[in-house]
Amino acid sequence: MTELQTYVREHTILPTDPVFEHIHAIQDEIEPEIQRLNQAVSQEERRQSLGLIIGQLIDDSVRILTPVYTDFGRHLSIGKHVFLNRGVMFTDLGSIRLDDHVLIGPFARLLTVNHPEAPTKRGGVETAPIHVRRNAWIGAGATILPGVTIGEDAIVAANATVTRDVPPRTIVAGIPARIIRTVEMSDE
Repeated sequence: MTELQTYVREHTILPTDPVFEHIHAIQDEIEPEIQRLNQAVSQEERRQSLGLIIGQLIDDSVRILTPVYTDFGRHLSIGKHVFLNRGVMFTDLGSIRLDDHVLIGPFARLLTVNHPEAPTKRGGVETAPIHVRRNAWIGAGATILPGVTIGEDAIVAANATVTRDVPPRTIVAGIPARIIRTVEMSDE
């Protein structure tokens, strides 16, 4: 974990905090690479661009359909055999970790940043990490809010808004997302 990750993790950063200058500098630095990522034709080029954005080597087993967006990039971790469908948005200042074999559907949003409720502080941000555990599937258009862990083998239904942790091997749906049933673990 970097010094910046430690500083912003589950922390309220007020608009006057000097760390915003550092955050904005990183956002400006990665912007050209986001453009390259979203214009890349081959999977190899996409993995290379995304790796430069997040500062991590992306495994050859990862498949990326563009466009993919991030507002920060440096606090995103991607495992092996991950699939990112078109239009995925990562707001990762608060840290997002995708374990191996995670599937993320088109136009899903993973958001680790919120704003303080008080109008005088609203220009600041509050962060909390997201962790998507092994073999979880985030459906099309789903929104995962700050501080949520999606359990191993869990499924988030299309267009669900997840406001709290999802237990392993469960399916959640709705706004806010609620458990609707358990995942059938049979290979038949």
